[in-house]
Amino acid sequence: MNTSTDNPMAPLLEVTDLVRHYPLPRESLFTPPAQVKALNGVSFTVRQGQSLGIVGESGSGKSTIARLVMALDRPTSGSVKLLGRDLNAMSRDELRAARRDIQMVFQDPYGSLDPRQTVAQIVAEPLEAQAETSRAEQRKRASESLSAVGLRTTDLDKYPHEFSGGQRQRIAIARALITRPKLIVADEPVSALDVSVQAQVLNLMTDLQQEFGISYLLISHDLAVVNHLCDDVCVLNRGLVVERGAPQELFSNARHPYTQTLLAAVPRAEPVHH
Repeated sequence: MNTSTDNPMAPLLEVTDLVRHYPLPRESLFTPPAQVKALNGVSFTVRQGQSLGIVGESGSGKSTIARLVMALDRPTSGSVKLLGRDLNAMSRDELRAARRDIQMVFQDPYGSLDPRQTVAQIVAEPLEAQAETSRAEQRKRASESLSAVGLRTTDLDKYPHEFSGGQRQRIAIARALITRPKLIVADEPVSALDVSVQAQVLNLMTDLQQEFGISYLLISHDLAVVNHLCDDVCVLNRGLVVERGAPQELFSNARHPYTQTLLAAVPRAEPVHH
C-alpha cells in the first residue's frame, strides 16, 4: 500500500474498536495496578462533509476520544484511520503531514492561546509545523483565516487579552482553519462561553462547514449544541456508545435511559433549525 496517497473511497475518519485503559498508581508492591477504563471498544465513522457529535457527561471518555483521534495519545487497542491510513502506524513525518487534514479547537478559549504571542503568530502556528511557507505567506493566510471567522486584519498584531471569550474562540477556530483541514475536532468548543455567544460561534462553525466543506467531530456534554451542528450523534457512557442516531431522532425518541437523562438536562427550547 502506498502510504503517501489517500484512499478517495475511504471514510474521512474511521474509528474501530477503540480501547484506552490507564493504569492507576499501585496501592502496594504486591497488588497489580488498577486500571481506569476510559474507552471500552468504541467504533464510529465520519464521512467527508458530514459531522458527528459525541455526547456524554464528564468521565464518559469523550476527551480521550479527542486525544486519540488527534494522535496525542495511543490506544491500548483498536485503530484510528484518517482517509484509510492508520494514524498510529505513521512515522513522525507522515503524522506531521496528516495534521494538515485534521486540526483541533479546545474548550478553553483563555487557556489554549499563548498570551505572549500575537494573533498572527497564534493563527499561523500550524503552518510553522508544515515548514514550507514564508513569513509573508503565513501572515497573508492568517489574515484570510481571521476574516473567515469575522475578525479584522488589524487584529493580527494584538494579543489574546485584548479579546473577549467569544472572539478568542474565533481566533482558535481561525488557527484550526489555516491548514484548510478536512476535519476539525472540537472538544466542548462553546462550553466556556456565555449562552448568547455560544449561538454565534456555532452559527460561525456551520457557515464555515458550508463554505469550506469541513467535517466536525464535535465533543460535548450538551445535546442542544450537537443538534446545532451534527448530522449524527453517538451517546457515550462509561467508555461505550450506548445509542446513536440523528440528533432530531434522539431528541424525540431516546431509547437508552442514559440518553434520556442527558435530554432531561437540556433546557426545553425547541432545537433551532437553520
